[in-house]
Amino acid sequence: MSVCENRVVIITGAGRGIGREHALEFARQGAKVVVNDLGVSLAGEEGGESPGEQVVQEIKDLGGEAVANGADVADFGQAGELVKTALDAFGALDVVVNNAGFVRDRMFVSCSEEEWDAVIRVHLKGHFAVTNQACLYWRNQSKAGKPVDARIINTSSGAGLQGSIGQSAYSAAKAGIATLTLIQAAELGRYGVTANAIAPSARTRMTEDVFAEMMAKPDEGFDAMDPANVSPLVVWLGSAESRDVTGQVFEVAGGSISVADGWRSGPEIDKGARWEPDEVGNAVHELLKKATPAQKVYGT
Repeated sequence: MSVCENRVVIITGAGRGIGREHALEFARQGAKVVVNDLGVSLAGEEGGESPGEQVVQEIKDLGGEAVANGADVADFGQAGELVKTALDAFGALDVVVNNAGFVRDRMFVSCSEEEWDAVIRVHLKGHFAVTNQACLYWRNQSKAGKPVDARIINTSSGAGLQGSIGQSAYSAAKAGIATLTLIQAAELGRYGVTANAIAPSARTRMTEDVFAEMMAKPDEGFDAMDPANVSPLVVWLGSAESRDVTGQVFEVAGGSISVADGWRSGPEIDKGARWEPDEVGNAVHELLKKATPAQKVYGT
């Protein structure tokens, strides 16, 4: 039996790139898929296309079950309708994969309020809105005494874990998503819901310009930047087998999977009394000698 046989999954931003690969792999592994895509450009502008319908057809050609949905994930009402689409089409919901997003890269001092708000909205609020609506359903199921074995899989980024030059809004949103994942895991386990996040590296519309040389597709052999490499981890995290894994952020690139080791308490000096300002400098420099050096920001 496939690892996600008969599980119902919503995947946002599933019309292209990594999201499309998630949808296809979930379908290959027996899941019923709601393919959400708004059909916008890389910058989040109206594109007039319906890539979600194309992915649905690809899944049906594989012998799978899928429906398309064009909801704006950051619109609370539409997020609720997205969850309703899964329930109406398949009678259940087991997995939410939050993948939708776009970029409007700017150096920090050049980033406009509109650009900042747009990026934070689709990434951070989009993760909140869809998952909140799904969790209301799962909580109600749990309180009614029905078994819940549900999964949240969020999409952070190396930019969110280490920062990235020219991507202040995107990095801030992705960092927020990583922390949101930890809170979801802590709060939702009582209802039978796990929450994990991925920080993927792959060739997509959002990365092909920034990392053009590194992302160049090889002429032959293993294509480490193929977005399809990311999806096996996501599909497994969406399966029943992963129920003991929660509150983790996984970095995935090519054939490599690693667990991100996030913020944690480090070296400490406790004076046992209030510090005087002229005492602080020596203490800080002593702490920094003992602390693990931070990873460099991407682009530096």
